[in-house]
Amino acid sequence: MLDLNDIWLFVHVVRAGSFAAAGRKLSMPPNTISRRLQALEAAMGVRLLQRSTRQLNMTAAGREFFERCAPGLEDIEHASASLTESQGEPSGSLRVAAPVDFFDNFSIEWMHEFMHLYPKVQLEFVLNDGRADLIAEGIDLAFRGGVLPDSSLVARKLVQSHMALIASPRYLEREGTPQALADLVGHACLATSQAPQHTVWKLEGPHGPENVRVVPRLCINTAQGQLRAARAGLGIALLPTMLASEDLRNGSLVNILPDYQRDTMGFYAVYVHRRQLPSAVSALIEFFADKLERGIADKGAQACQEQLERESAALSLPPKAA
Repeated sequence: MLDLNDIWLFVHVVRAGSFAAAGRKLSMPPNTISRRLQALEAAMGVRLLQRSTRQLNMTAAGREFFERCAPGLEDIEHASASLTESQGEPSGSLRVAAPVDFFDNFSIEWMHEFMHLYPKVQLEFVLNDGRADLIAEGIDLAFRGGVLPDSSLVARKLVQSHMALIASPRYLEREGTPQALADLVGHACLATSQAPQHTVWKLEGPHGPENVRVVPRLCINTAQGQLRAARAGLGIALLPTMLASEDLRNGSLVNILPDYQRDTMGFYAVYVHRRQLPSAVSALIEFFADKLERGIADKGAQACQEQLERESAALSLPPKAA
C-alpha cells in the first residue's frame, strides 16, 4: 500500500519546484524528501520526477499522478483548515497570483488595512503577467483582467470596464485630434510588444465592429507602462477606462473617438472550484470587491460634485453642497 505521506511530499515538491525549496517550507532535510520519493517511485514501479543538477521536472506519469492527487489532498487540507477557521477568525497562508503591475493599479495600503483586519492571515503575492497554473503552483487565489477563457476554474467578476482610445491634451494639441478611425493610421500609437509591425485594434463603433491597422511608435508590454507613456504625451493608447479613470477625471488624459471602444472587460477573482472556500480566501475576495465598489462610487460622487461646481460657477452661484 502506498504511503499517503509520501504522496503528500510529492505534491509539495512539485509545487515548490525543488527538494530544497520543499524542505525549507516543510522543515525537512532535502535528502530525506528525495529518499522518500524514491521509495514512492519504487512502490509504484514508475518514475515520477526527472532529476538534474539544475532543475526538477515531472515525467508524463508524474504529471498525471500529480493532477489526480493534488485536488484530493487540497480538499483534505482545506477541510482541516475550515474546521479550525469555524472556531475563530480567518487564518492561514494564502498564495495570490496577480499581474506584474498589480500594485501600480491598486494601493499597497489596502494590504496594510487587510492585514490589520485579519492578523492571522499571511499573504504571498506572486506577480507575473503569465497565466498561473493554480493547481500546479499551489495558488489559492488569482486576480485577472480581460475576457476569461472557458475553464474549470471559478471566476467572480469584481468590477467591469471597457477599453477606449485615450491621449493627453498635450499630444492632441501638437498632432491634432483624430476625427475618424482611419485617422489613427497617421498618429503615434502605443501598443504591446507582441506584434509591433502590424497591430490591429478591434473596436465596436456606431455601425458595428471595425478594425484599424496601426504601426505603433512605442511598444510597452504592460498596461501601466502604456498609461504613463500616454500621460507623457507620447501617443494614443487603447486602454481600460478603469485603469485610466483618474486621469480621465482630472483631464490629464481624454477619450478620443468616444463612439469607438473595445468589448466590455472585467477584473476577476479566480480560484479552483471547491465545495467550501476557505474563509481567508473569501475574506480577501470580499475585501477587494468592497474596495473596488467604493472606489467607483467615490469617483462617481466626486465627478458629480465637480460638475455641479462647474455649472454653479458658470451661473455665478455658490456651489451646492454634496
